[in-house]
Amino acid sequence: KSLPEESHLANNDDVEMAASLDKGNDAMTIMLQEPFHRGQNLNNGMQNIGKDAFSVNQREIEAHQVNLQHLCRICGGSLKNGLYKRSHPVHGPVDDEMQALLRKKERKATSWPDLLNKVFKVDVRGDMDTIHPTNFCHNCWSVVQRKFSSVPCEVYFPRKGTMEWHPHSTCCEVCGTSSHGIKRKKQDPSPQGGKKARIIAERARRIMYARSQKQVNSKNIMKKVTNCKKIHLSTKMLTVDYPADFVKSISCQICEHILADPVETTCKHLFCRLCILKCLKVIGSYCPSCRYPCFPTDLVDPVKSFLNILNALAVRCPVKNCQEEITLGKYSRHLSSHKEKKEKGK
Repeated sequence: KSLPEESHLANNDDVEMAASLDKGNDAMTIMLQEPFHRGQNLNNGMQNIGKDAFSVNQREIEAHQVNLQHLCRICGGSLKNGLYKRSHPVHGPVDDEMQALLRKKERKATSWPDLLNKVFKVDVRGDMDTIHPTNFCHNCWSVVQRKFSSVPCEVYFPRKGTMEWHPHSTCCEVCGTSSHGIKRKKQDPSPQGGKKARIIAERARRIMYARSQKQVNSKNIMKKVTNCKKIHLSTKMLTVDYPADFVKSISCQICEHILADPVETTCKHLFCRLCILKCLKVIGSYCPSCRYPCFPTDLVDPVKSFLNILNALAVRCPVKNCQEEITLGKYSRHLSSHKEKKEKGK
């Protein structure tokens, strides 16, 4: 064969080889693209599942947050089924009734977080809306009121301790019991004493009750004898809610009003002068408190330091439409000014 023919055949072989290589490359690219598309479809499916799970989880959290709004932040009770059906904001300012009580107690707290921290030892400043309720029930409000008030009331805290709140989970107590409040743990019954101990306790209770009834009856008799309700000030007119022992120390032990022209007996008991003189005349010459012998000549004025404390007490004027606060030492002068105005008006 001549050289041109050989070169022509060689060129044909090269063309055929290049074509076969191109076909192989195309097959390889197709084979490589197939798993890529499969992986991309799988990723898209996983992303769709993740989005659905996220949306479901988000809906559950929103429902959990709605359920929290119906529960008390402190005790976990239901605000819907509560006895009072009233609620108070955890982070809000103190209401007017509580503010008046705090002012009387000379306390400076003005917001609920401060009061809740003092009474229940719960710090609500770092609360999250997705975990913690934002309101507390009126029963817990009454517990706070009882803490700062000397008036006895039948209010109890329904749990041993305050509620511990946790984020939403698959076994969430909040979402399952939002309408009835979170279920409390059963308390172990207290062990009962023996029969003999109960009999002794009951007997002692009866004796104490009989003695207290005698004391009450004698006090009622002495109050009827003195009959000073219209001329002596009640302890309720004090502008500050002092401790019970202090109020007792500045009160007459016969009429239980604020001491007026106080006198002291030999046995160191304090009475209004008018009250003790009437009682000594009617019931006999002995102290109404301890039955120690006492005569009108034994009565003396208390020490000056006690009289200074007594006269410095702030009281509210009992005259209608007059809410002025004055010291006890200036009360008689203030009352006489009302009488003068009344006489001028006539």
